[in-house]
Amino acid sequence: MKNAFAIVTLSALVSACAVVPPEPAAPEPATPSVAPPTPAADAIAKAAPPDDKLPNVELTSDLFYKLTKAELDFKRGQWQSAYVAMMVLAQQTRDPRLARRASEMALSAKQGNEALAAIRLWRELAPDSEEAAQYFLGFAVLGDDLGEAETLFAQRLKAAPPNGRPLLMFQMQQFLLRAKDKTAAFGLMERVLQPYLNTQEAHLVLAQGANAATDAGRARAEAQKAVAIKPDSELATLTMAQMLGDLDGAQKLFADFLQKYPSAREVRSAYARLLVEQKQYDQAREQFLLLLKEQPDHPGTVYALGILALQGQDNKSAEGYFKRYVEVLDAAPDPERDPNKALMLLAQIAEEKGDLDGALAWLDKIDGEDARTILAARLKRAHLTARKGDVDGARAQLKDITPADPAEQVQILQTEGQLLRDSGRVQEAFKTLQDGVLRFPNSPDLMYDYALAAEKLGKVEAMETALRKVIESVPDNHHAYNALGYSLADRNVRLDEAYELIDKALKMAPGDPYIMDSMGWVLFRMGKLQEAEQSLRQAYALRSDAEIAVHLGEVLWKQGDKAGAARLWREARDKDPKNDALRSTLARLNAGI
Repeated sequence: MKNAFAIVTLSALVSACAVVPPEPAAPEPATPSVAPPTPAADAIAKAAPPDDKLPNVELTSDLFYKLTKAELDFKRGQWQSAYVAMMVLAQQTRDPRLARRASEMALSAKQGNEALAAIRLWRELAPDSEEAAQYFLGFAVLGDDLGEAETLFAQRLKAAPPNGRPLLMFQMQQFLLRAKDKTAAFGLMERVLQPYLNTQEAHLVLAQGANAATDAGRARAEAQKAVAIKPDSELATLTMAQMLGDLDGAQKLFADFLQKYPSAREVRSAYARLLVEQKQYDQAREQFLLLLKEQPDHPGTVYALGILALQGQDNKSAEGYFKRYVEVLDAAPDPERDPNKALMLLAQIAEEKGDLDGALAWLDKIDGEDARTILAARLKRAHLTARKGDVDGARAQLKDITPADPAEQVQILQTEGQLLRDSGRVQEAFKTLQDGVLRFPNSPDLMYDYALAAEKLGKVEAMETALRKVIESVPDNHHAYNALGYSLADRNVRLDEAYELIDKALKMAPGDPYIMDSMGWVLFRMGKLQEAEQSLRQAYALRSDAEIAVHLGEVLWKQGDKAGAARLWREARDKDPKNDALRSTLARLNAGI
């Protein structure tokens, strides 16, 4: 058993690994938003879109006074009087900008009915305004009656040129995804799209609508019609895969499509992500390499290859990919992509190969406004400072952090406890975590770390009590089950209970190498050597950790394979020369390596 400081998992770091392909691309419809109050003169003089036909309104002293008073009332929190005044002025002047301002006031006050009334007036005064139409559709779809929305959707499609209709269809789909009654929304789609069933886009929209209405059969049928109209369409194929709802079927669909259309980048990207989801990492890597060959600087592809290299314990390749990812984003920043994740991983890789200064240098490059990332970098910096031997300096760094909330304070305490424990100052670690538990008794994470510190000092009862509290408060915390079960197994007591606890943890997290290690260890204690070896070998294949190597080595030693045991122990020594488990095992068995 081991509580790893940082374990990189594909599910957490490879973006969009699920099979669900993207919905048909379309811009998000305008969401009703609230503009800050504007000065009175700005309210009447505000520039309008070119398609708005504005009246010639003279800004008289009376009009200026009423506008100013409405804005001041609104700032004072008197939204009703401000709203009514703006609506009256809009009707009197026939200026759509004032109706728009009235809708903003109602939206700010979270008054849906008043906002809709203002938007209706806005549309009346500016019938050609796309912005007013978008606002109106947003409200109409959220209501119980879709009739008005249906009329407007049909009018917009009819008036649009043929090459402009696909975009409007996808916009309609995006709007209707927000409807409360998905079945009614799908019925609206069917009626509005009836004249356009000769187009691929109509069937794609119907497929998404049927899917939202939980009519899987109809969704697949519509997707198939879209594919039939344009067999080489990547969008239709991606939609078909989504509607299949079957990973194996989607995998075959993508593979067959790529045989016919090998340059289909979007399908290949989805296929690669699906292979990751299916844990077919070698095949996924092949697909990502093909994507990289076509676009060597595509940041998503470079990052994915870095994660796959980490998963395969190829840190050298991972380091190269992550460095390239950072370079690409330095040259062409992308607001949708965060280089800080790669920088944290580069710091982790440098730390694992013993280059602590290099790890700190990567951390120095982390910046931005994400408070969580900045905190994680500062905690990691303290951890590295302690590893360099300056534990007091690391603790000073932690004290310089101003936590934003109790959760961050808990993280700081956990880090301080860990760096003290790792540096051999176990008593101080225990005291720090004990004080932390008194301050934050409802934090299961802090309680868990306190339990581990108690075990290091031989305070078995305190450890068991703490872990049982964690299990009671978080019944699905597999780490707590594993830690308690491993502690019993390591002390060679209550082995049946230990097995039950570890088995429960393994069922919760079947791919966790540290829980597999615990299972192998309890099986060893129970005398089931072959089963123990199998479990430990699986764990070591997933994570070549020093402690797992020590355990597997002892199982081999017990079976008479002393050469195999010595080889594993040498590997453990190379990974972690100061490993306590290794030293105690060699001394207990009187073994040399």
